[in-house]
Amino acid sequence: MCPAALMLAGCTLLFPGYARASYIFQNIVNNGDTAFNQELAINSAGEIAGYFGDGTIIPNNGYTVVPPYGLANFTAENFPSGGEVQTQVTGINNTGDTVGFWVDTTDANHGFTDFGNTFISYDAPSANPAVPTFTQFLGVNNLLEVAGFDTEADGNNQAFTFSGGMFTFLTPPNSTSGAATDVNNSGEVSGFETSSINGDTYGFLDSGGVFQELLFPGSTFTQFLGLNNTGLVVGVYQDSMGNNHGLLYNASNGTWQTEDDPFAVTGPGNGTTINGIDDAGQLVGFYVNANGATIGLLANPTPEPAPYIMIGCAALLVGSLRLRKKAPARS
Repeated sequence: MCPAALMLAGCTLLFPGYARASYIFQNIVNNGDTAFNQELAINSAGEIAGYFGDGTIIPNNGYTVVPPYGLANFTAENFPSGGEVQTQVTGINNTGDTVGFWVDTTDANHGFTDFGNTFISYDAPSANPAVPTFTQFLGVNNLLEVAGFDTEADGNNQAFTFSGGMFTFLTPPNSTSGAATDVNNSGEVSGFETSSINGDTYGFLDSGGVFQELLFPGSTFTQFLGLNNTGLVVGVYQDSMGNNHGLLYNASNGTWQTEDDPFAVTGPGNGTTINGIDDAGQLVGFYVNANGATIGLLANPTPEPAPYIMIGCAALLVGSLRLRKKAPARS
């Protein structure tokens, strides 16, 4: 084989190693409770929404945090009500508007918006509401459209979007229960549902009322928890042993990736959950470590060197051809 062919073959073998983005994980921990933090959403400026406190020993306390994510960069965000007991901040858009839910003294859950530093509480208008009432807002886009769900008296959940004071309920086909978890600037909605056919939990994508219902390959439990404006979806799936794994799904080409924090431990209910993604591909979520603590995480994609490798291969190939051209002819 000629030298040029050898170089080209060698370059081709490098490509599979760079076919998928890799991530560098770091912990995000608020010292209000170093044993329980969850990062739930991230915007294009790297501002993260989340909460600390397990809700039993330490109440849920909402916050936002900005780079470089030191303790001085956390800002508390709790619903300002005399009856507020717990708050989770679950969604954030690129202008820093947030959504979430708060829990009162009767254990009722209420969705809230914090748009322009003004808090407003909302309860979905269910015809058969659970008692106590249960409404959660989970995601928000730049147009102030919100995704969430409420619970009915029979225990089933209803997915909805909310905009301009109006609730629109979503009805995935073959679903007994569902939740909308995020909405992007095109109005596409992510969520998950329980199938009325087999009882499995499917992630769903809703684009203008057209639903895709998807399972991570080999899994019967898949939840889509966030999406961005470039066709990437994140969430969690469980394997056959009940371990949680973070997932990244590319809706534009139908490919899946598992993204687990390197310090996550396995075991039923343990593992990694990826809850949010921005347009640059940064991931946020949480994992359970060897001490049983729930640790908030941020994962940054590493630059993919494939284009540079291709350039280098092209240069090597051209160089080889030049050498062959200059070589003296044999007699």
